[in-house]
This record gives sequence, C-alpha cells and structure tokens, in this order.
Amino acid sequence: MSTDTMSQTPMIELNDGRSIPQLGFGTYKIDEENAAEAVRNAVDIGYRLVDTAAIYQNEKGVGEGLKGHDDIWLTTKVWNESQGYDRTLKAFDKCLDRLGRESVDCVLIHWPCPDNDLYVDTWKAFVEIQKAGKAKSIGVSNFLEPHLKRIVDETGVVPVLNQIELHPSFQQKEARKVHEEMGIATQSWSPLGQGDAMGNDVVKKIAEKLDRTPAQVVLRWHIDNGLLVIPKASSEDHMRDNFGVLDFELSEDDLAAFDQLDSKDGRLGPDPATMNS
Repeated sequence: MSTDTMSQTPMIELNDGRSIPQLGFGTYKIDEENAAEAVRNAVDIGYRLVDTAAIYQNEKGVGEGLKGHDDIWLTTKVWNESQGYDRTLKAFDKCLDRLGRESVDCVLIHWPCPDNDLYVDTWKAFVEIQKAGKAKSIGVSNFLEPHLKRIVDETGVVPVLNQIELHPSFQQKEARKVHEEMGIATQSWSPLGQGDAMGNDVVKKIAEKLDRTPAQVVLRWHIDNGLLVIPKASSEDHMRDNFGVLDFELSEDDLAAFDQLDSKDGRLGPDPATMNS
C-alpha cells in the first residue's frame, strides 16, 4: 500500500504520548475461521488498527491475519469473568498466546461490572502488564465517570481511551466531556447504531448531497468530532465503503443537523451501570 494512502489515516495523540489511528477495523461477530481473511483484507484496503476481544473468540484468526504486520495497531480486551488481579494477568497471557504475539498496542477492560467490584484490581494488573511491555497502552471500555475517577484515584494511571457505545442517536456528550477533561480519548463502538443511523432521513439527505453512502457520512461525523471509530464489516465492499471516509468533511450545517438526532433513550447495548456478567 502506498505511503500516500497511509498518510490519509488521521492519528490522535493519546495521554501516554503514543498516536493511534482514528479509523480502525472492528471484528465483533466475525467468526474465528473468517477472521484471518477479514483482517488481511482490511489491512490491504488500508486500515491501520484492528480491534478484537477475548469474548469475540476470534483472537487466533485475528493474530494470523496480522502476521507480518507489526505496524498495525492491535487492541484486545479482557472479559468480565477474568477480572481480579491474578486472573487478569493469566487471562491476558492467554490473549497473547491466542494472538501469537509477545505484546499488543492496547488492552482494555471490557466492562467495569461495578457490582463485582474487581475493576480496580484489574486496572492494577493492567498497570503491571504495561510496565512489563506486554501492552504498550492500557485503556477501558464502557466505563462511566465514577469508574474512571476511581481507577485514576487509586493508581494515578489514566486510561488512554474509553471505548463506549456512541452513534448519532446516542452521542454521549456528557461522557465525551468527562473524557476530554481527564485527557482520555473516546472510541466509538457500534458507530453506525447497528445500522439504524443509515436509514435516518437526515443522514440520507446529507449522503445524497455529498454523493456518499449513509455509512460514510455517519463515520465521517465521528471523525469530524475527534472520535476514534472502529466499524465492523464482514464483506470487502463494506470495508472499502467504511474506509472511504478520509477524503471529505462535513459542513457546520451537516454537523448541526446531526446534533438534532441525539436521544437520551438511544442506547442499544447494555447499560454499564448494571452489566455485571
């Protein structure tokens, strides 16, 4: 792939001094047997970040797909049942084994699971994992403000990013404000709202005006808002479509139109305050 294409992928600087590609490839719901080919296709198209997790049960395939591509940012996540200091250390080593790697770019706590009250111990294990060089950066996923404040208060280590459900009908403005104040990057999961956003009249109108697909317009909205975004796609056509968002921008009017789509009831996935298993 040409350096020209690579240079198009915008980067965001994290609080640990590393830079992360703003647009990445998510692998949720991609089967183990299809993961290697999907990842290889994504890399060929130009994606510089791949996101997986222990619970996706595709780390082996993802690792195979990334063989020979140490320059691609790789993120994985430790699942809820593996929380606690010792269990986290063991679970993360298993992640590395499945990925066939000695280290990853970033590891995330998948959910805080507040009722289990193990996320601080898990974060302390992450600090050790980073010190050992097994994960270059450490972050969290689905954490709410009290969870973020507590891990920072108890360890002095701020997560580089928080990966949260975020899409036009659930824009998470308060959470983004908290992240900004704490120096934490926001990464959007389910960035297309499980497909709902693409059927929205406002989105369709902007897409028609710009001669873009609705998915491209929504992903560009994430990028123009300074968000990290990891759309998942199984087909190569969708991967290419999602990657084709780097050569245009939305106008102020377009962004203002998106603002109107936000809903306090827009959450599609579990609530982090009550998700505990």
